[in-house]
Amino acid sequence: MVKPSDIVVIATLAVGAGTAAVIDLRTRRVPNPLTALLASAGLLLAATGLSGVSFAASLVGLSLGLALMLPGHFFGATGAGDVKLFAASGALIGPVPIAVAFVYTVIAGGVLALAVLAYRRRQGQHGDHHFAYAPAILVGTFIAALGR
Repeated sequence: MVKPSDIVVIATLAVGAGTAAVIDLRTRRVPNPLTALLASAGLLLAATGLSGVSFAASLVGLSLGLALMLPGHFFGATGAGDVKLFAASGALIGPVPIAVAFVYTVIAGGVLALAVLAYRRRQGQHGDHHFAYAPAILVGTFIAALGR
């Protein structure tokens, strides 16, 4: 049976990360106000008991999400907006689901990278190896949120 807290978290994640994915696809950026709003929503929902995640777990989820994605940013694999989006998602779903989401996000990112590479090769485009990663974050965190 689906709990009301699951619906609140999944809806918030769908709207927030979904919006980030659309913006990232169009502009190749994830806006700071959006990630700040999503992180704030996660912490507020936890503080009020509406997310099914304790406030402490929400903070740990945010911190773990940041820690998991930060190395990719340092090596140039992800943008800072992607890191903040994943951390904000961790505030919504908590520490264990964000760790699971990381695995799904990496898989979705790999599939997306192969699709982008194939498309660009067919178009005769070479050189740019960057692509919008927020859609992979949306898929990974959404799958993990559904399983929490």
